[in-house]
Amino acid sequence: MDSDQTSEIASNDTGPRPKLHNWMIEEREYDRQEQRRGRRHAYGSVDARRTALIVIDMVPFFVEESGYCRGILPNIIRLADALRTAGGTVAWIVPGPDQSHPDLTREFFGEEVAEVFRTSGGAGPISARVWAGLSPEAEDLYFEKFAYSAFFPGSSDLPAALRARGIDTVFITGTLTNICCESSARDAYASGFRVIFIADGTAARRDQDHNAALHNIYRSFGDVRPTKEVVSLLSA
Repeated sequence: MDSDQTSEIASNDTGPRPKLHNWMIEEREYDRQEQRRGRRHAYGSVDARRTALIVIDMVPFFVEESGYCRGILPNIIRLADALRTAGGTVAWIVPGPDQSHPDLTREFFGEEVAEVFRTSGGAGPISARVWAGLSPEAEDLYFEKFAYSAFFPGSSDLPAALRARGIDTVFITGTLTNICCESSARDAYASGFRVIFIADGTAARRDQDHNAALHNIYRSFGDVRPTKEVVSLLSA
């Protein structure tokens, strides 16, 4: 983890202490990809005008109680600012209240937990449901999703909106790393998008969960890079 990416949240915030995952890709995985394709990272350049920052589920339900969610706030803001400045797109995704298979959800989680998850995205305009400290802007895109993945067919209007803008590359940020973010990255790749997964812009419950997801993504579905490197790509 790059210590330059740490940042303080406002001093009057009474929530959990912001922190970042001690993230890593094992050297053997870097070596594997270098042997396969001759380079460590899949994507050595990006066209900002054809790139979207996807911010997944950064709503009060998750951010209020998670130090890891609070820790990634500055990195998401930095990426959003850099991408907007370079002519790219920022898209905010929140959990929607309509479940595709509500009976199955209640059977799997139980009535009480299923209802908690169903309402986790809040109500009202999507822009007002995103964590306020992230400062979403009017020109950004906003979507509800109705499955873990924002790119699963029928889950949201996000993929169609990105294609309509000529976008072929997505930066994945948000929470949880190993559930909604990983699911979205897998389906984005399967749908034909270049995926760059932000190692210090996603949050899980534990380092173990976070790093297992990073391993899966890097090995088979997308590049995994920290905020600092991705900002450098945008300015190259």
